[in-house]
Amino acid sequence: MERVLVIEDDVQIQNFMIYALENSGFEVEGALNGKDGLSSFIMKGADLILLDLGLPDIDGMDILRRIREKSEVPIIIVSARDQDKEKAMALDDGADDYLTKPFSATELMARIRVALRHYKRMTTHTSKEEDDSVYEYGDLKIDNRAHMVWKKGEDIHLTPLEYQLLLLFIKNPGKVLTYRTILKTIWGEGYGEDTQVLRSVMASTRRKIEENPAKPQYIETEIGVGYRLKEL
Repeated sequence: MERVLVIEDDVQIQNFMIYALENSGFEVEGALNGKDGLSSFIMKGADLILLDLGLPDIDGMDILRRIREKSEVPIIIVSARDQDKEKAMALDDGADDYLTKPFSATELMARIRVALRHYKRMTTHTSKEEDDSVYEYGDLKIDNRAHMVWKKGEDIHLTPLEYQLLLLFIKNPGKVLTYRTILKTIWGEGYGEDTQVLRSVMASTRRKIEENPAKPQYIETEIGVGYRLKEL
């Protein structure tokens, strides 16, 4: 049974999340402040953490950074802070996803399933296996050894940057990737704030892989934050 740690100081919201999780078969432990949450994680561990940012004793961002220093456990931020800058900062600092309050139990469970699937994929594949992988996603097929992409069985030509961009998302389905993360991964440190080059390559990639680039079925925009490959 997978264990979820809920670090949330609002008792009503914490109870709502615990109820939803237990009904879905998870073992759950709640903490009402940052100190107890960190202590619980250190002593007992967790398969996933739901973390509020507005805790009474330690800011949630500090909790996130402390945990990330020691573990890659999936962390989903649950917060009333809805500014794009806050979301991007949390995701850049290692959060796997960001849920803005209020949210439904259905949305909560969907995000948890995505985060857990992504974590399992990352921890069960070696680098060599990933390098040689063939990915199938909807109408797309990507052969990473041959660096080839097909759409509905027909070969489509991607530039090296377009290919790297698509592969990055294929390896991280359902996960929000911030502009900064994408730029750093593909272009390097020097492009940390230059989103125009990213938008240009994203537009050309969408024209090649999407039926209707204006209404993408694969890579959707998280306005002001980044992009996410939809879970099919």
